[in-house]
Amino acid sequence: MRVSIIGTGYVGLVSGVCFAELGHQVVCVDTVKEKVRSINDGVAPIFEEGLEDMMRSHLSSGSFKATSDHSKVVGTDMTFLCVGTPSREDGSLDLKYLLQASEDLGKALAGKRGRHTVVVKSTVPPNTTRDVVGPLLMRTSGKGAEDMGLAMNPEFLKEGMAVYDFLNPDRVVIGASDDRTYGEVASLYKGLQAPVLRTDISTAEMIKMASNAFLAARISLVNELGNICKSLGMDFRKVAEGVGMDPRVGPLFLKAGCGFGGSCFPKDVRSIRAQARSLGVRTDMLDATLSVNERQPRRVIELLEKRGEVYGSTVAVLGLAFKPGTDDIREASSLTVVEELLRKGARVRAYDPQAMDNFRREFPQVTYCGSAKECLKGADSALVLTEWQEFSDPSLYGSMLVVDGRGVVKTNNYEGICW
Repeated sequence: MRVSIIGTGYVGLVSGVCFAELGHQVVCVDTVKEKVRSINDGVAPIFEEGLEDMMRSHLSSGSFKATSDHSKVVGTDMTFLCVGTPSREDGSLDLKYLLQASEDLGKALAGKRGRHTVVVKSTVPPNTTRDVVGPLLMRTSGKGAEDMGLAMNPEFLKEGMAVYDFLNPDRVVIGASDDRTYGEVASLYKGLQAPVLRTDISTAEMIKMASNAFLAARISLVNELGNICKSLGMDFRKVAEGVGMDPRVGPLFLKAGCGFGGSCFPKDVRSIRAQARSLGVRTDMLDATLSVNERQPRRVIELLEKRGEVYGSTVAVLGLAFKPGTDDIREASSLTVVEELLRKGARVRAYDPQAMDNFRREFPQVTYCGSAKECLKGADSALVLTEWQEFSDPSLYGSMLVVDGRGVVKTNNYEGICW
């Protein structure tokens, strides 16, 4: 099929390149011309394993390109909306970019004869596609329901594994307004070995929110249990191994650490909580999930202070991205930890193989290093905040105190956050 995608962030760019990999003709649309130029030059604006090579391959073959011209959507059969939906102060999602993209798309489609299908992939509160996006598209395009297919197709991509996840999904969820629209969207994924779940549009939106809320709650519960084990002198990793052998629990997402971050879990939990509160529904579990996660990074500082004075010391921070395999620092534990270290008068040295440029914009006063070895040189202690594999070598650290927030290394002078 001929597919257009509005938005070239993590979801939009990965989806576009992967749809090209599945044999479709793809054009990505973005209002940021520098981004478009970079993509067409074969330079991905984000780091994601395997993405840039695949993108260059499809740019070369002509099956993929980027543009800032919204009129190009007219030459496609289907458009995916993949723009950001950031949090407001109250936790609700700001839909301004989605509304603008929908309006731009509608105006472009006003010049198209015949049918066009629009699919929302942005994470949105339940009922948004049906009650907000659909009516706006109809009004700005002048099209009726018979000429406008409408669907919601949430993404379940893990940053650092997004390309793999797209091409090897555990499920494809399609919320569609009618049989024809469902068939069109489902045909895009033909050839992938994954179950396809058909729902109504609003249920598809809620599946995305509920999935992330469930996983975030699991992580916070694991971290709280880990804190208890630490206080009892137990290694939570062995506890998790035993718990994970129960098929009702399973072994995934049982790794305790210094909290979850990224663009999805914190934002989506706050969003569904805000929507629930507007409906008068209590959210005790969601409240606790966020509360535990906000405290957890400070456990690293507490363990460091238990072993010595932070003021005036030099602390090496290894890992700035919220997880390995990405350069994304949104909601990363490192932001809280570094801010607290600086507030307490520490000198901070930092290293991350991918995320230093992003982090430098937030903390220019930190000393950034070219390797883990350089970062550790002259430091009084080390904090491991991202589980990059290169940090797992105990010989890197010598005799210095290591506070490991991710369970990647054990040395002779060591504090684990939950073990």
